Amino acid sequence: MAEAPKIHRFSARRLGWLLALPKLGIALMLLAVVSLFWILHRNEVEEERTALIKDVLWLEQDLRFHLTSIEEQMQQLALDLGQQPDNRKLFQLRINNLLRNDPELRQVMWLDAHRNVVDALPSAQPPDQEIEAFGPSATQKAYDMAARLGRRTYSEPFTSNGTAYFEVLVPVYSDRRLNGMLVGVYPMDTLLNHLVPWWFTEKYQVFIVDDNDIEYAAKSKIQGTPNQTYDIPFEPPGYGLKLRVTSYQTGSNPLQRFLAGAIVVLGAGIFWSLLAVRELMRKHSRAEEALRSEHAFRKAMEDSLTVGMRARDLTGRIIYVNPAFCRITGFSSDELVGRRPPMPYWLPDHIEETYAMHRVVMAGEAPVDGYEITFMRKSGELFHALIYEAPLIDGNGQHTGWMGSVVDVTERKRAEELARQQQEQLQFTSRLVTMGEMASTLAHELNQPLAAIASYNTGCLNLLETDNFDARDIRQALEKLGVQAQRAGLIIRRVHDFVRKSEPKRAPCRVEDAIEDCLGFVEAEARKRQIRLERDIETLPATLADQLMLEQVFLNLIRNGMEAMTDTPAEHRQLGVSARRQDGEIIVRVSDNGSGMSEEVRKRLFTAFFTTKPEGMGIGLSICRSIIEFHRGRLWAEDNAASPTGTGTVFIFTLPIEEPA
Repeated sequence: MAEAPKIHRFSARRLGWLLALPKLGIALMLLAVVSLFWILHRNEVEEERTALIKDVLWLEQDLRFHLTSIEEQMQQLALDLGQQPDNRKLFQLRINNLLRNDPELRQVMWLDAHRNVVDALPSAQPPDQEIEAFGPSATQKAYDMAARLGRRTYSEPFTSNGTAYFEVLVPVYSDRRLNGMLVGVYPMDTLLNHLVPWWFTEKYQVFIVDDNDIEYAAKSKIQGTPNQTYDIPFEPPGYGLKLRVTSYQTGSNPLQRFLAGAIVVLGAGIFWSLLAVRELMRKHSRAEEALRSEHAFRKAMEDSLTVGMRARDLTGRIIYVNPAFCRITGFSSDELVGRRPPMPYWLPDHIEETYAMHRVVMAGEAPVDGYEITFMRKSGELFHALIYEAPLIDGNGQHTGWMGSVVDVTERKRAEELARQQQEQLQFTSRLVTMGEMASTLAHELNQPLAAIASYNTGCLNLLETDNFDARDIRQALEKLGVQAQRAGLIIRRVHDFVRKSEPKRAPCRVEDAIEDCLGFVEAEARKRQIRLERDIETLPATLADQLMLEQVFLNLIRNGMEAMTDTPAEHRQLGVSARRQDGEIIVRVSDNGSGMSEEVRKRLFTAFFTTKPEGMGIGLSICRSIIEFHRGRLWAEDNAASPTGTGTVFIFTLPIEEPA
C-alpha cells in the first residue's frame, strides 16, 4: 500500500514533466529565435560596415582622380602659357573647355607675378572684385607656398556668402622665372553635387568636415536615423579636411520579418484551437444579422427608386423587376418575371424593330449613352422610355445577363416639344417685328412701281383717246407697265414668304440665293441710310437647310450692321456680305464699320432679352444662334480689323455642307 502513493507521486511528477516539456520547448524555441535574430543582426551590421568602407574608398579615389585630372590640365596650360606669356586666347579656349567638361570647378583665374588678375573665367564681376570675393588671405598664403615650392598647391578652406571653397594654384614659369599663377576655385557643395553619383546618395549622406567637425558641405537624398559613420582624409586639398559618410537604417531584413511573422502565426495557432468554435459561432450569428440588414436595406432602396430596374439573363428571360418598373409598365412582378420575348409591354405594331434592338442589347452592343424606345402600358397607353443597359455580374465575376435602367421620359419629351413650338412662335414673332420695323421702307419701295404703273396706264388711255396713235408706243408702255407690276409682286412675295408661319423644313437650299433675297429686302433702306452694300459671294453647293430660317438670320445680321453705322461718316458706311466654301463648310461674314462693341457686351451678346437698343426686344441674336445651331453650325462675333474707321464688328457663322440625297 505504501507503493501506491509512491507510484502516484511518480506518475504525477512524470505528468508534470510531460506538461512542462511543451513549455520548455516553446522557451527553447524563443531562445533560439532570439539568438538567431542577434546573430543575423550582427552579420548584417558587419556587412553594412564593410560595404560602407568599400563605397567610401571608391568615392575618395573618384574624387582624387577628378581633382588630379583637373590639376594635370591646368599644369599643361601653365606650361603653354609660360611659352606664350600673353596668350589670353589660349587661356580662354582651354579654360572654357575645362569648365564645360568639369562643372565642379567654379572659376579659373590667371594671376600675374604681382598677383593682379590677368584674366578669369567665368567672370560675373570685375576681376579685382572677383578675387576679393574668394578669400584673399587663403589665396595669398597658397600663392606664397606655390611660389616657394614651384608646384601646384591647394589653399586652406574658406567661406564666402555661406558657401565653402578651396583653391588649387598652379605656378606659371617663363624662362625658369615665376611669371604668374593659375587659380582654380572649387565650391565644396558643387563638388559633391557633381562628383557624388546618385546611387551613392540613395544609400549614404556625404559630408566634408574638418578636424573640429565643422561642416563645409553635404549631399544626400535619404532621411532617417543615422546608423554607421566612416571618416577618411580628403586629400587633396588636405588641411585636415575629411570625407564623412553616414549610412542610415533601412527596412528590416526580409528574413527577420519572415521569422517574426512565423512566431506570430505560431502563437495565434495556439490560441486559435481554443477560440475557433466560439468565434465561428459568433461569425455565423453576425453573418445572419448582416444578411437580414442587407436584405431590408436593399428592399427599402428598391421600393424608393423612381427608375425602373429590369434584369435579364443571357437568353433575354426576365429574372428581376423592381416596383418602379412595375409602376411604369402597369404589370405586376409575377406577370413579368420568367417571361421571354416578346414582352407584354412591347408595341404590337413595332415587334420587329423592338426585336432588333433586343438582339443588339443581347450582343453587348447597346449604345453607351442609352437608347429611346416606345412601350405600351398594361392599360394600352403608350410611353417613351430611355434605357441604359449594363452587364450583370454575379458574385464569382461571371457575366450572367444584363441590367437595364428604365426612365419614363414621356413628360420630358412633351416639354421639349412645347419648348420647340414656343421657339418657333418666338421666331415667327421676331420676323413680324422685323417686317414692322421695315414697313415704311417697304411702303416707299412699293410706291415707286405702283406710281410707274399708274403713269403708264394714264399715258395709254391718253393715246387711245387720240385718233392718230401708234400701237408700238402703247406696246412699249404696256411692257414697262408689266415690268413694274412684276417688281411690285416680287416685293410682296418676299414679304409674304418671310412672315408666313411654317414648320422648320430642311430641304435643298442655295445660300447665295437666300443672301440675294435678303439684300433685295434691305436695298431701299440701305439707300435711305446712304450705306453701300458690298457682295463677295462665291458659287456655293446646295445644302440641306430651311431657307426661310436662314433668311431670318441674314436679315437680322444685315439690319443690325446697318443700324450700327448710324453715327459713322457717310463715306465709310459700307456693309460687307461674303460667303465662301472652306474645309467642308460654308462660312458667311457680315461686316460693318460701326462703333463696335465692348467686351462686356460681347459676353452677353447672344443672351435672350439682352439689348443695347432703346426700343429693342433682345431676342434677335438669340434666335439667330438657335437657328444656326439647329443647322449644326456656329455663330460668333469679332472686331472688324479691316475697318477704315478702326472700329466695327464682323458676325461670322458656319454651315456644314450636306449635299441632298
